Amino acid sequence: MNTSKMRRKVVPAVENGDSADKFDQVLLSAAICNGEDVGPFVRKGFASGKPETVLLHLRHFARSKESEIEDVCRAHYEDFITAVDDLRSLLSDVDSLKSSLSNSNSQLQSVAVPLLTTLDSFVEARNKCKNITLAIQSLRTCVQLVELCSRANRHLSENNFYMALKCVDSIEREFMNKTPSTTLRRMLEKQIPAIRSHIERRITKEFGDWLVEIRVVSRNLGQLAIGQASASRQREEELRIKQRQAEEQSRLSLRDCVYALEEEDDDGFNGISDDGKDGYSNGMLGFDLTPLYRAYHINQTLGLEDRFKKYYFENRKLQLTSDFQVSSMTPFLESHQTFFAQIAGFFIVEDRVLRTGGKLVSKMEVENLWDTAMSKMCSVLEDQFSRMQTANHLLLIKDYVSLLSVTLRRYGYPVEALLDVLSKHRDKYHELLLSDCRKQITEALAADKFEQMYMKKEYEYSMNVLSFQLQTSNIMPAFPYVAPFSCTVPDCCRIVRSFIEDSVSFMSHGGQLDFYDVVKKYLDRLLTEVLDGALLKLINTSIGGVTQAMQMAANMAVFERACDFIFRHAAQLSGIPLRMAERGRRLFPLTKARDAAEEMLSGLLKQKVDGFLLLIENVNWMADEPLQSGNEYVHEVIIFLETLTSTAQQILPVQVLKRVLQDVLFHISEMIVGALLGESVKRFNVNAVMALDVDIQMLESFAENQAPLLSEVDASQLKAALAESRQLVNLLLSNHPENFLNPVIRERSYNALDYRKVVTISEKMKDQTDRLFGSFGTRGAKQNTKKKSLDALIKRLKDVN
Repeated sequence: MNTSKMRRKVVPAVENGDSADKFDQVLLSAAICNGEDVGPFVRKGFASGKPETVLLHLRHFARSKESEIEDVCRAHYEDFITAVDDLRSLLSDVDSLKSSLSNSNSQLQSVAVPLLTTLDSFVEARNKCKNITLAIQSLRTCVQLVELCSRANRHLSENNFYMALKCVDSIEREFMNKTPSTTLRRMLEKQIPAIRSHIERRITKEFGDWLVEIRVVSRNLGQLAIGQASASRQREEELRIKQRQAEEQSRLSLRDCVYALEEEDDDGFNGISDDGKDGYSNGMLGFDLTPLYRAYHINQTLGLEDRFKKYYFENRKLQLTSDFQVSSMTPFLESHQTFFAQIAGFFIVEDRVLRTGGKLVSKMEVENLWDTAMSKMCSVLEDQFSRMQTANHLLLIKDYVSLLSVTLRRYGYPVEALLDVLSKHRDKYHELLLSDCRKQITEALAADKFEQMYMKKEYEYSMNVLSFQLQTSNIMPAFPYVAPFSCTVPDCCRIVRSFIEDSVSFMSHGGQLDFYDVVKKYLDRLLTEVLDGALLKLINTSIGGVTQAMQMAANMAVFERACDFIFRHAAQLSGIPLRMAERGRRLFPLTKARDAAEEMLSGLLKQKVDGFLLLIENVNWMADEPLQSGNEYVHEVIIFLETLTSTAQQILPVQVLKRVLQDVLFHISEMIVGALLGESVKRFNVNAVMALDVDIQMLESFAENQAPLLSEVDASQLKAALAESRQLVNLLLSNHPENFLNPVIRERSYNALDYRKVVTISEKMKDQTDRLFGSFGTRGAKQNTKKKSLDALIKRLKDVN
């Protein structure tokens, strides 16, 4: 009840302040009991302006603790009195113990005096023993030291410098500070640096001798490595040749050809052996890096590793710089192999040192040397190539450089810059090669006598015919054999084949895999610009007769077959399938020379024919009766054409013969029409036209008779060459000449006629009372009709004109 009343009572502010003071007092007491800092309470008291309150709390805490201390002391008072009693009883025990200890000490003194005397004697004897032991150890140390010195001298006399240095290091490390003799120590301090200096001089001299020797070895090593690359390339070429031969046999033969390429063991350069020596497995040449590694090891032992690395690199760099010198006294063509072989050998050695020499040289240093060498070789090649004017010289150097590239690529050196230089001079090389081939072709054509080749032996046939696939049959002919071509064809084929091989040789092994388009581009230039131009010049300047012209036309026909072989050969050497080469083939490249040869032959034959056609002047243009056997000139022409055909078919292909005969027959047709147009023929009658009809029939019969030799289609084309004269005669003998004005009939029956010529010739035709328009006319009233039709035709044609 009292509690509830107190809770309901309003507490005044003063009581609230008293409660706060009590709470602060409790907190201060707790801090002091816990050993905490009371500074915050003091600062708070001074901050609030009531420091006496804090002091009051502290005094109250002290009074509370004093009472606690009194309680503790009151509680332990009896224990303290008990402890004092125990101490008093212990004091009597201590006095008895003191007297007992004094008696024991007296007894000990009497017993220990003799023992101390004995101990002094023992210590003296032990010191003597230690001195003797120390002397023995010193003697042993001197013996070991002398043995090491003797061993070091023996290693030095045997040039075993590493073991000598190990002995010296052992002496310096184990005996220098342990040597009891001052004399020996001074001797060691003097001789050890002298021995190291001696070893350093000796090993430096050996290393210098190795530097001199390795230059000669590097040259021979480079030549042998490049030679091995050449032999490997030659084996690859032989395998490719066998493969091409097998493919060609498979392509030409109807049976299946099974072949296999035999792989030969590479008994050449095997790179680096595992015993520290580099060389060839056949023992022809090796190079020993032992002196280098020995010098490097000794310098490592001497603590001169960095200095030796720098010394080695600087000397090798000077050697490489010396190798870059190109003698101006010796042509580069003679010295280029030595020049490149020296550099190749240098980097073969450096590759071995890089891989097996520890950290003697770094990869970065070798790469820097290679970059320097690459820059120099490229500049030398640029300079020398710019001076060369012979394709063969440029090819020789290119081949050797490509072998150098193959050799050094095996050792991981980048050679793209060298290959870029070779590619850069591709155009110059081919221009020089074209110039050389132009001279050779000119000489070959100048030596041609326009006579068929006469071959007595099979090897001649194989060399001049089979090697270029000029044969028209796979059956071996009987010997002696007369070829349809002259010596110009195989001679030019040999020149072109050599051009292809040289071009492929330059383009191959140069980093470019697909180079057929480049080879084909220059091959087209050789054929179209050089060979075609030379043949064209020969045709226009040196041919003076039908026999020569016929032989040249026959040669051009054979050249067409030769060009097929040439493009296939270029494709095979370039390593592309023949089907791709066939797909990309162009037209016959010697078209101008072929057309000129046929034109020249046709022109000469026309001249011969013109001589026979002069007999047209003897034709009676106003004959009373038509000639049943034709005019005299046509018989001479037919005899000439038959003789020509029998002779030409021996050497000319049928298509060439057809084109020539077609041109000649067309010319004869023009000459017949021209005779009627000429001033020498003032008037002619139908009997003369009927005689011309017989002449043309004889010529057409000649054309039809060529069908067994040519074909029915070709014979028809020969006959069509007489179309103009045939259509003119048909028109003059027609009962309805006015049909010429009908476009449909004209296009079908008179498409070869020129209406101006028809007008002129029709005006010269004289009317006859007995017959008009030959066998197609009738007598009587029809004559007036024919006459009127012809007059009407002439009038209308004049109006059109």
